[in-house]
Amino acid sequence: MGILNVTPDSFSDGGLAFTLDDALRRAEQIANEGADIIDIGGESTRPGSERVSVEEEITRVVPVIEEISRRFDIPISIDTTKSEVASAAVRAGAEIINDISGLRFDEKIAAVAARHGTGLVLMHSLGDFETLHAQEPVPDIMAAVAEDFRRSTTLAIKLGVSSEQIALDVGIGFGKAVEQNLELLAKLDELVHEFPQYPMLVGTSRKSFIGKTLSGEPSNDRVSGSLATVAIAVWNGAKILRVHDLKETVAAVKIAEAIRATIRRGVNS
Repeated sequence: MGILNVTPDSFSDGGLAFTLDDALRRAEQIANEGADIIDIGGESTRPGSERVSVEEEITRVVPVIEEISRRFDIPISIDTTKSEVASAAVRAGAEIINDISGLRFDEKIAAVAARHGTGLVLMHSLGDFETLHAQEPVPDIMAAVAEDFRRSTTLAIKLGVSSEQIALDVGIGFGKAVEQNLELLAKLDELVHEFPQYPMLVGTSRKSFIGKTLSGEPSNDRVSGSLATVAIAVWNGAKILRVHDLKETVAAVKIAEAIRATIRRGVNS
């Protein structure tokens, strides 16, 4: 899942694809470098970001979605927590709704997904929009994520979403201590086994826990650290990776999958 932020203030790539022409060039690059999905966001959720109106978010994302869906044969995901934006994006051509709040901010997103039959990514997070990154870490992050997955999937299905439409995201970096992000990656297989019916998405790309683990590397210098995290995530069962650096990630995933394949061959022989 290649990241395309049409925002002026996202933490790593804010402003780089803020115009339609820039967004289309970035979309072409993402597609050419091996992405299976383009994830388009019109509102930054970096620490300290401010909410934008429904109207502004729609103005940012809909023209980009319309042009990408017209020019490229690649599924589009809309990264939003607002049902109005999700609905407009789906009408414009998006096939997946990526909700970082796991239906906490606006449960009507599930109704949009149910009505249109789109994919729905439910992420674990804590707090409201302004405090997403300012939460005190919970004592047991694995239990907290599992409990929230049970809540969000139950609600989505109650509102008409089928289980086949749902993917889960552990929410790396959202209200979690550095050690908890590392723990989620190390024990991701436990969550994969607990929720086997739902593909697991992991989004570690260039996030601050990598910089802190690497003694303060700035976001654009975290590619190597990001690749280590995606290799571990794939090894532990992640099916979708949300990333900035497509070409490098595709290569890392191929190696991780090739190594896993040798183990499967050994088991079957």
